[in-house]
Amino acid sequence: MSMQEALRQKQLFMGAINKIRPDAVSFIDMDDICENGILWDAAHVDKVVEKMKANRADALFLAFCDFGEEVVAARVTAALKLPVLVWGARDERPNSDESRGRDTQCGIFAATKAMARLGVTYSYIYNVHSESEEFKTGFERFIRVAAVVKSLNGLKIAQIGQRPSSFMSVIASEAALMEKLGIEVIPLGVGTIIRRMEDIKKGSELKKCIYQLKAKVDTSRMPEEKIASMAAFKLALKASLADLGCRGAALECWSAIPPFLGFTPCFMVGEMTDEGYPISCETDLNGVVTSIMLEAAALGDSVSFFADLTIRHPENDNAELLWHCGPFPYSLRDPDSQPYLVDGRGRFQLKKGEITIARLDDLNGNFKMVAVEGKAVDGPVTTGTYAYFETDNWKRVEEKFVFGPYIHHVAGCYGQYARCLKEAMRFIKHVEWDDLNSGPSSL
Repeated sequence: MSMQEALRQKQLFMGAINKIRPDAVSFIDMDDICENGILWDAAHVDKVVEKMKANRADALFLAFCDFGEEVVAARVTAALKLPVLVWGARDERPNSDESRGRDTQCGIFAATKAMARLGVTYSYIYNVHSESEEFKTGFERFIRVAAVVKSLNGLKIAQIGQRPSSFMSVIASEAALMEKLGIEVIPLGVGTIIRRMEDIKKGSELKKCIYQLKAKVDTSRMPEEKIASMAAFKLALKASLADLGCRGAALECWSAIPPFLGFTPCFMVGEMTDEGYPISCETDLNGVVTSIMLEAAALGDSVSFFADLTIRHPENDNAELLWHCGPFPYSLRDPDSQPYLVDGRGRFQLKKGEITIARLDDLNGNFKMVAVEGKAVDGPVTTGTYAYFETDNWKRVEEKFVFGPYIHHVAGCYGQYARCLKEAMRFIKHVEWDDLNSGPSSL
């Protein structure tokens, strides 16, 4: 094949991918190793692998500039064991007596067979031009997929307190999370946070936090000393998680905090989520892992919220009330709502828009994940923080959660991420994607 033509194809797709989510992804090239930065010689495989490892690559984009070289493709991807995206531009013309085309599609078929023999898992964008919308959508989706896979690498979450004694449903296996997903659960005592609060109350940072709290939400229904304790709790919790290297936490909320502090920490749970530390209620370990994975899929476009599946919409058969006592992030509020606090709990409705809800859960040490796409719609006013979630067939969702292994807790994010999460599960060992359309009934 012509190196000049291969280089032209490389320049075309590099021009396209450099414009797709530059805020979320950067590229490691091979320009210092291979001619024109295009790997075709098996003698360069080891150096390319070494460079990718040295630069801590999170994923590989295997772009075919022509027929390609199946041996180098298979060896590099097998050695690195990273999420792989395969694509090649659509061929412009068939071969002729005067000239030979690129045969890109043919080469992809050959290389993927070789990769499969070596146990490589890969994603694929159809044989389309790099300027097409289909390519842009597929490439951005893979960035999100890679982010979900990366979110579990070295993940540490804090367990603050025990599960509520009446909540058998939130039982989770710390050992299974570590052994199968590599997630470390770090105990963090409520007493440790309370002691840290006392030190914070003596410092100047507390006043700033109280001012920020009062500037965004109506606190008139709460005594000043409880507002100060809420602020101190948030600061103490955030500092503790940072010290432990935890990216989120499962919190024993209503059953542990009020007896010591005299308020529920719900609103501050939302504040922590807004500041990059998703927190699940009722010590739900699998729940906070779900939140972290879903936020990774969102690439910063939305923070998560942690909700109960509660009741059907009184008038809309395909809508469900997503509710919790008051921990939804303030940033997701409906712009027409007027948030206020009651006993540490937020009171407001979430904004309208497309939403994905998801749940990672386990039974007998076997993990599954399910996700549902829908949108926030109007519904009756209620307490706490809430949104009415409409999907195309609520009965199908209800059945899925009833037969499990799922419980009443879900993580939600604004945007459509079900297909991204499904693809990510192909790269995450020990988690089975649960097709929403599968179930024991004939709905």
